[in-house]
Amino acid sequence: MSMNAPLTPAMSGEILVNVTPHETRVAFVENGVLQEVQIERARKRGLVGNIYKGTVRRVLPGMQAAFIDAGLERTAFLHASDILCPDNGSDERERCLKGEADDGERAPQRQIDELLREGQELLVQVVKDPLGTKGARLTTHITIPARFLVFMPQSSHIGVSQRIENEGERQRLKERITALAAEFGPGGFIVRTAAEEADDEALRADIAFLHKLWSEIGARVGSERSGTLIHEDLPLVMRTMRDVVGAEVEKVRIDSRETFRKVQRFAEKFIPELVPRIEHYAGERPIFDLYAIEDEIQRALERKVTLKSGGYLIIDQTEAMTTIDVNTGAFVGHRNLEETIFKTNLEASQAIARQLRLRNLGGIIILDFIDMVDAEHRRQVLRSLEKALERDHARTHISEVSALGLVEMTRKRTRESLEHVLCSTCPTCNGRGTLKTAETVCFEIFREIMREARQFDAQQLLVLASQDVVDRLLDEESTAVAELEEFIGKPIQFQVETLYTQEQYDVVLL
Repeated sequence: MSMNAPLTPAMSGEILVNVTPHETRVAFVENGVLQEVQIERARKRGLVGNIYKGTVRRVLPGMQAAFIDAGLERTAFLHASDILCPDNGSDERERCLKGEADDGERAPQRQIDELLREGQELLVQVVKDPLGTKGARLTTHITIPARFLVFMPQSSHIGVSQRIENEGERQRLKERITALAAEFGPGGFIVRTAAEEADDEALRADIAFLHKLWSEIGARVGSERSGTLIHEDLPLVMRTMRDVVGAEVEKVRIDSRETFRKVQRFAEKFIPELVPRIEHYAGERPIFDLYAIEDEIQRALERKVTLKSGGYLIIDQTEAMTTIDVNTGAFVGHRNLEETIFKTNLEASQAIARQLRLRNLGGIIILDFIDMVDAEHRRQVLRSLEKALERDHARTHISEVSALGLVEMTRKRTRESLEHVLCSTCPTCNGRGTLKTAETVCFEIFREIMREARQFDAQQLLVLASQDVVDRLLDEESTAVAELEEFIGKPIQFQVETLYTQEQYDVVLL
């Protein structure tokens, strides 16, 4: 289902909204603890959910994908698996679904060059924001979310959210949506969690709204040129209101009067039961300071996460995956080593689930729990992790403990992580996280002096370097410098460059 990932509230939850002219931040606080934060900047709004009229620029049979020009900064990526088969009951659809060639023979998969051609125009929707150097990921399976339903205009399927567990309610909703949808014409629907216990009037209003919106989109597609934004999803605050399950939120506090009024009008129209819980926060103290959210955001950018027991997590993000290492730290327990390890891992499982949401970590995630001998302990830790992840809006999949004692899991990623939104690569270490020692740089300088002295004729040499490196050259390495001067037969002078990093240096011939 292609939609912006909503905040996922539970009981005793509050939503805090901080608005400035340049940035909007929405935080979900549960029992006084920050669980999730989303940030949207005026100059760099998220693209997930946006619908564009695009043009196929390149078809890559080897990758079973195509690059689409949708008017974005970078060409976007469309995989063959994200191209929707036509839902018109035709033989073409049947062949598409089965992966058959025109002669009826079974094909291993639908070939991208049979589905698309260069220069072809098509309607696409963003399912994943541009991440790092990668462009946005697209689908032709258009989905439009509303309060209770997600409309799939090119499908006829009726589905119900898995979060609605009551089988009787699932069946009721499916029957009612099937009957109501028939009044408005073709199209499929996914029934959202918020639709539980919803009456026919509310469901009919959603269906009518979605059909009208789709008609407007269709009209724009016919009149607009390629590379145009056809439909933009709601801004962050409105998405949060739309996607939130009203009964599970005690209060929504907004520190901007203008945004408060907009949200009130939106809620009166679409979520009337939420209106009494929306309030304007006019306090002098910044709204995010109420629950120390600013401090929590700062902590969410650090590698180390301390646990109450004295143990800790080490979280490392790389381009390929995220690794989370669990350590007992200062926790020594009260009974025996196995019990200490078990309790640390149990606490870590809860902390990991929270950190995944808070930091918005996605893709492949490797969890290195402390090795447990007892198979029952391993089972309980995995069950604890699964239960803690049930409240996560993002789809997750957890494997069993591997032969190496690692837990492999995936979490669907549609937006950049908190670290990537708020931080950039360190210009000093270029993202390595480490710097060469002053000793290492000194030895590199010695080698460079040897090269320069052999290739060029100079009266003397001048070394420009950082303070720490020059201090070491004049102190610990002074004997080595004297020997080098004697060897090359030229004096060497040193000069501190305050703007140089520890790894930077220059050897100048005088």
